[in-house]
Amino acid sequence: MPLTRITVREGMSDARLQQLSALYHQTLVEVFEVPPEDKFQILEILPAKALVYHPHYQTGRRDGDFILFQILAGKPRSTEVKERLYGRLAEHLHADLGIHPDNLMVVIQQNGSEEWSFGRGLMFQLGVAS
Repeated sequence: MPLTRITVREGMSDARLQQLSALYHQTLVEVFEVPPEDKFQILEILPAKALVYHPHYQTGRRDGDFILFQILAGKPRSTEVKERLYGRLAEHLHADLGIHPDNLMVVIQQNGSEEWSFGRGLMFQLGVAS
């Protein structure tokens, strides 16, 4: 049940943004143990001056293709699963969109199921079908 804010600089076409969204979700399903129908994303497009980042911090280079993925994950994942997510996401976006891996930043935050309500004013409970 992750909720992800994907932040990019303005200028990305709608088609490319939708492809980015689909590739990201495919990667979640593939390696982050997310059901295919569990897709909740906020696609945020900011003016260049509103997305501030260092071009070299902890990586080789960043440019106008910089993308920030902020993932709010409701269930803990192992270090190995997180590492696979980072790697596969970089592979998918580089192969399919030509986005250099240095342009990806991923931040994962955890919370519990009691912090989620998917509707009807009801708290989410693991293992309970709606």
